[in-house]
Amino acid sequence: MSIGLTNKMYSPDFIDKTTYLAYCQCPKNAWLKVNKPELHGLFELSEFEKGLSIMGHEVEMMAQKMFPDGVLMKSFEKDAAEMTRQHIDHKTPILFQPTFVFEDFLARSDILTYDAMNDQWNLYEIKASNSLKDTNAVDFIEDACFQAVIIRNLGIKLGKILIIHLNKEYVRGDELDIKQLFITEDITDQVGEREQETWKKMNQAKKDIFGKSEQELVCECIYTGRSAHCTTFIYSHPEVPAYSVHDLARIGSSKKTLRLLIDDCIYDLKDIPPDFHLTEIQSNQLAVYKTKKPIIDLGAIKKELKDLQYPLYFLDYETYASAIPLFKGFHPFQHIPFQFSLHVVNDPTGETDNFEYLHQDNSDPSDMIIGELRSLIGPKGSIIAWNKSFEQSINTQLAERNPKHKAFLDDINSRMYDLMDIFKKQFYVHSDFQGKTSIKKILPVLVPESSYKGLEIREGATASQKWYEMIFGDLVPTEKEKIQKDLMDYCGQDTYAMYAIWKFLMGMGVPSEKISK
Repeated sequence: MSIGLTNKMYSPDFIDKTTYLAYCQCPKNAWLKVNKPELHGLFELSEFEKGLSIMGHEVEMMAQKMFPDGVLMKSFEKDAAEMTRQHIDHKTPILFQPTFVFEDFLARSDILTYDAMNDQWNLYEIKASNSLKDTNAVDFIEDACFQAVIIRNLGIKLGKILIIHLNKEYVRGDELDIKQLFITEDITDQVGEREQETWKKMNQAKKDIFGKSEQELVCECIYTGRSAHCTTFIYSHPEVPAYSVHDLARIGSSKKTLRLLIDDCIYDLKDIPPDFHLTEIQSNQLAVYKTKKPIIDLGAIKKELKDLQYPLYFLDYETYASAIPLFKGFHPFQHIPFQFSLHVVNDPTGETDNFEYLHQDNSDPSDMIIGELRSLIGPKGSIIAWNKSFEQSINTQLAERNPKHKAFLDDINSRMYDLMDIFKKQFYVHSDFQGKTSIKKILPVLVPESSYKGLEIREGATASQKWYEMIFGDLVPTEKEKIQKDLMDYCGQDTYAMYAIWKFLMGMGVPSEKISK
């Protein structure tokens, strides 16, 4: 299953499909993963990736239930390939995790079924995705092509190639309906059109990974924005500073601009020529970097904030997006709000009270979340969020599942203000923001005494995964209690950070001199 990530090192003996797909993104990265195991620290999965891996495994286990009496190949690599061959020779009807080795390539597939009528085998790939359009089409087609090439080269007659993915329209009832949860799509023709090209690329991958030296391969990720860099980018490009032209705002969407800079060996922002064409946002980012003076439009900031009405409610949700709906009324990957924090400022003195709720049992948190909010948020006052579209979407979904509270939740949304707008609109630009508008970039610059550094949980992906572990994991009471505390500390810090930034902005007097654009 393509979403099922693992933390193991890549096999030095075979090119498996994970290595191959890594090669398709960046050949040198794949070479390093196979040939330089001492760099393992660069290959560690993020909390988000770990969560995807767990979810992917759960989706695979659930999808297997559509194929009763399947036989699981429990061994690995050569042993699993031999076991698979024996089952194919005996025409075992359904195989889970069949393994195939051909020359230097290894594929571990999701499901293989025998079609007795046509004396051929059908290959199923399981995707933890709401639709084929939700994922990178090149990756999943290439993944299936890689498997098909190996299977056919082993002389196994392959019939249909199909993708099993989640049905985004499915709404869970009291119990899961497996047949409705999944959709199966035939991609046989798409794979057939690509197999020859894939076979050529596989052979090139073999030559590069097993036959070339490190110096013969180049990491082409230098031509992409920071978020698209491979895991070994910093190793392959030590000449690129930690804060570079790759961090210019939305540079990943300006490939021509980035290529012009890289081709001229311009990596540091300070080396960008004064007459080089950039967008207005990028130009402002560069200006504050070069001058070390912020751009502050105090008038625009005051205008933004003056319309806020007391009491002010600083609101933040934490959510868990489960691939398989955990509770009645949820779609696949629909966010489950399990926690909120609320800092309340009643008047211009700026004094604040904090309220919070964390759901701590295996049940739908929606009713409790709404009930707590109703007891805390009055009919007047502005609700302040950071990236308000997310909080608004959670309120909208809560209203859809709980229509009797729709008027209250719609009212909250209508009163919501996005504090991030001040920074997105470039009313305050600072070199240490590094072109970002996330609260974790803004807070330490404006309110350095407030920080996420001392927290056990420091970002949303970890919070989401820890809540799931707390509810569904096999933990002792002390472990659950620690997670509870860590989650409360983290979510409370998010709303306190908004409050602290608001208070800083309200307290600004004489603006810094604006930099001419």
